[in-house]
Amino acid sequence: MAQKTVTIYTDDLTGEESSEAANHTFSLDGVQYEIDLGPDSYDQLLEALAPFTRAGRKIGRTRKPVKATAASGGEDSAAIRAWAKEAGYEISSRGRVPAEVREAYAKAH
Repeated sequence: MAQKTVTIYTDDLTGEESSEAANHTFSLDGVQYEIDLGPDSYDQLLEALAPFTRAGRKIGRTRKPVKATAASGGEDSAAIRAWAKEAGYEISSRGRVPAEVREAYAKAH
């Protein structure tokens, strides 16, 4: 007898199925949260948190999965994307962040 396992990824915010949904974590007041979001929902999360992450102080960095760290070159791509959008750069929500945007972000911070 053959069996087939199907995994369906769902955006926790919208309830929609998405092959691009990814797991994200964040914490607030010592409580860590985990959520699965598609690219559009993740952009909403970044935009909502951007004023607070800009004004806040980093107190450490949690270890990212190897895939995310390798893809981002060790930088915080989410923060760079949020900054770039506010600074007027056209940047996609996925893929590699262009070097010129990373350099501008580094100069601004």
